[in-house]
Amino acid sequence: MLNTQLKAIHDQEIGDDHIMTNIATPLRPDAFDMSDDQKIDVIAGHFKEIMQTLGLDLTDDSLMGTPKRVAKMYVKELFSGLNPENMPSITLFDNNYKYDEILVERDISFYSNCEHHFVPIVGKVHIGYISSGNVIGLSKLHRLVNHYARRPQVQERMTIQIGNALKEALKTDDIAVVVDADHFCVSSRGIADQSSSTVTSFFEGAFNNSLKKEEFLSLIKLKN
Repeated sequence: MLNTQLKAIHDQEIGDDHIMTNIATPLRPDAFDMSDDQKIDVIAGHFKEIMQTLGLDLTDDSLMGTPKRVAKMYVKELFSGLNPENMPSITLFDNNYKYDEILVERDISFYSNCEHHFVPIVGKVHIGYISSGNVIGLSKLHRLVNHYARRPQVQERMTIQIGNALKEALKTDDIAVVVDADHFCVSSRGIADQSSSTVTSFFEGAFNNSLKKEEFLSLIKLKN
């Protein structure tokens, strides 16, 4: 009884606050014991119950396939980034041109979901790095962003995960990441503010120098 009361108080205190408890996505040790097909079957059954509880008629032609469609979308698309087997392979190339300035890939579109309400987070990621002798294919930057976005997320965590993954992949500390996103948990529910966006950043190595940071920030604003 005491544990139940404490949990209720804890839930009330958290409320709608967007907190991040860990840099790593919180996964149980048995998260991948089931195959994707098994997960789809289980989720479809649960989602069918949700729809029935809402009073929807699942004998309707438009709705009868929805539980399976949603389950497949969750496992194969929206939350495919949970599975480490889906991490994109990263191939490095020698920096033969000896390019030692900032390389920027801006306006990388991403689509994620808030882990507090399971509604969309949509925005852009801007990446900058200074080569330590290696470069990465530009498409891999997009795939890396997509991998960490395709899971229930907190924007702060996603920003750090992308930054750390780039550090590891590129073998350099000179990494900059800025994420600018709209949260549907803010715009479509609760306060229903449709004009705000959330910006997070990750600066390490040379980008802790104010001049390099300002240079990067000016480069990602060029289109404006």
